[in-house]
Amino acid sequence: MKTDASVFKRLGRRNQENIARNHQVKSAVCKYWLQGKCTRNPCRFLHPDQAKPDTFKSEYVWKNPNSCKSKNSQPKIKDKENSDQNQKIVQKTEQSEVNAGQSKSMEMTKTGIKDEKCHDLQTPFGVKGLSMVAQLEGHSKDVTGIAFPSGSSYLYSCSNDKSLRVWDCNSGQCGDVINFDDECATLVEEGPWIFAGLKDMIKAWNLETQTAVTIRANGGMVNAITMFEDILFAGMEDGTILSWKSTSKTSFSEEATPLKGHKGSVLSLIIGAKKLFSGSTDHTIRVWDLESLECKHVLNGHTGDVTSVICWDQYLLSGSLDKTIKVWGATKSGSIEEVYKHDVDNGVVAFCGTHDAEEKPILLCSCKDHGVCLYDLPSFAERGRILSKDDVKAIQVGTEGLFFTGDAAGSVSVWKLNGETVS
Repeated sequence: MKTDASVFKRLGRRNQENIARNHQVKSAVCKYWLQGKCTRNPCRFLHPDQAKPDTFKSEYVWKNPNSCKSKNSQPKIKDKENSDQNQKIVQKTEQSEVNAGQSKSMEMTKTGIKDEKCHDLQTPFGVKGLSMVAQLEGHSKDVTGIAFPSGSSYLYSCSNDKSLRVWDCNSGQCGDVINFDDECATLVEEGPWIFAGLKDMIKAWNLETQTAVTIRANGGMVNAITMFEDILFAGMEDGTILSWKSTSKTSFSEEATPLKGHKGSVLSLIIGAKKLFSGSTDHTIRVWDLESLECKHVLNGHTGDVTSVICWDQYLLSGSLDKTIKVWGATKSGSIEEVYKHDVDNGVVAFCGTHDAEEKPILLCSCKDHGVCLYDLPSFAERGRILSKDDVKAIQVGTEGLFFTGDAAGSVSVWKLNGETVS
């Protein structure tokens, strides 16, 4: 581990005023809560009360209402799917929804992204109230990660073109480019930190202390990163999960503690219910105890690479190249079992959770069909989809109904979702 102050000055100087404002923002909704993975207690951002699905009389806490009909239990989130609506022609984005009548510029609500050269290269299909706010061009290869720090006016993206770009939300322009020696496989924001996963190393920037750190991570490409309290986890190409303890606000321990068990590359990591979940190319999901760092469960069932895992309510959702999304729940006996499976047309590349303006939970799922499906939870009713010219490799959520997608052509798109649904 070593400090790289010169790189941080380029990345962090643009955030000084925004970080000061960030400490004063007490009314902002917690982005981690929106994704179902906030572990801060207390958290300085809001956690609005979330309507939870009704409990069915079963050994499982949760079941999909489409697979368990009960006269006494009605799901709070109704199935909004309408087959006739899905046959309509592709709807064009109306600029009046996002720019209050201006004819040439589109504006991101509250954060202020503007882009006078936004082209309609991606189109929402059958999704009422979904608008493209801006399209950010600059990367020349796959966008593999997006980070949008809470309270910041800057959006960050990394790519296989060996660069990290910093986008000014006020202008929609790229304000800075940081070049790496290798491709960047992932980019995440955890509290004050931004982490970029490279080959055998992690580049990290603390936006509060304005410190840059290089963390050595032997094991090939760093495919996934997450953090729990003061412990940083990295999913490695060789199947190992490495962990480091934060020794201060500016550094991490020199030696990494390895978590071994996977037989293939670790592609995805998520923390929920005080456990670490890891998805791998060995087709399994492993469940790790955060105190002992021991593997407590191995979840089998997928027949392809497990590309994405997230936690929702009390459940784990996993996406795979085997063209399925699985929901896992804990039983009374303490085991973790599959409680529902949703089939998709193509392999799952990535997904992320968000909420609409009515606080209804939505799963954003990109597949290897150049599209992103929006599913209502817990019904998995398809609300609609985004059609793209290339596979969407990265999805990230913001606040106020905003979310971001990055595709294989190098484009970063900004979307705004309000409370309307397909009816």
